[in-house]
Amino acid sequence: MPRAVACPDKFRGTLRAKEAADALAAGLRRAGFDDVLAVPLADGGEGTLDTLLDALGGSRRTARVTGPLGEPVDAQWGVLPGGTAVVEMARASGLALVRENDPLRASTRGTGELIAIARREGFTRILVAVGGSATTDGGLAAVEALKWSLAGLEVTVACDVATAFTDAARVYGPQKGATPAQVALLTRRLERLAGEYRARTGVDVTALEGAGAAGGLAGGLAAIGARLAPGFDVVAEAAGLEAALEGAALAVTGEGRLDVSSLEGKVVGGVLEWCADLGVPRAAVIAGQVTEEARAAVAAPNVRVDALTDRVWDEREAFERAALILEEAAVEAGRWALGAVRGTPGS
Repeated sequence: MPRAVACPDKFRGTLRAKEAADALAAGLRRAGFDDVLAVPLADGGEGTLDTLLDALGGSRRTARVTGPLGEPVDAQWGVLPGGTAVVEMARASGLALVRENDPLRASTRGTGELIAIARREGFTRILVAVGGSATTDGGLAAVEALKWSLAGLEVTVACDVATAFTDAARVYGPQKGATPAQVALLTRRLERLAGEYRARTGVDVTALEGAGAAGGLAGGLAAIGARLAPGFDVVAEAAGLEAALEGAALAVTGEGRLDVSSLEGKVVGGVLEWCADLGVPRAAVIAGQVTEEARAAVAAPNVRVDALTDRVWDEREAFERAALILEEAAVEAGRWALGAVRGTPGS
């Protein structure tokens, strides 16, 4: 019996990646697949900690650290089987932690404190997931919290974007509450900070792809010795996606909203690329909402695209009954793929 793989990202505000994967897997089994693997994924941004713990097991820990605007916050971090610590910067320095952000003052200090706590507890391999930040401080506060050193640590930064260090304010500042004047000021700060990093560590963060992730936190950590890596690849490798896809007849992925950015370093784009590389004959993308541009970009004879909002009369129902509607969409995707395997039209 052919295998199907359910490998979605989270549906933001509705379903965690594991919940989405379980719903898809249930639908694929109803469609007739006996061999179904659920592999929840993330791109290195918000939700990465939950996704890795759901996929691999491990334990959660909580530490009180400095929040983005200076107030104390209780931030979760995790430990994976094998001893890798996972720090999700959004838990300590995320935009969701503040009611009204101050983009000039928002700091990554708490993220640096979490890394330092993991080091004090004896962990030498640390994965830092960046994304969802309130900050554009170039990672300076985190670097200072670490006393400008990652000595003894192997730190990998899972980046969910490829933004350059000095572009971080221009690209992401407005969504963090920055006015045009503040964006200009923050950009000048990042330019000066890039020079300081180069002078103190010898690392030119302006030359590193993804260094602008999380308002430049990725670049700051890279300046003191961290390795930057595409977030999707880091999570997919840890979760065993390649082994799951080898020999599979169908991969089903998705997220809350599919747009063209979903194909640029995010989970959906990554899964489709891996399917093409590994020779998976059919892929389906099921998202809460799908833009026409994304639908056109994904369109191919062996790729099916489905939007939950197209399956309900009222869009609110797509959020309220997301798991059930996702399962029903997976049933149809599964039958479509099995029909191709058997040489009969899928329903």
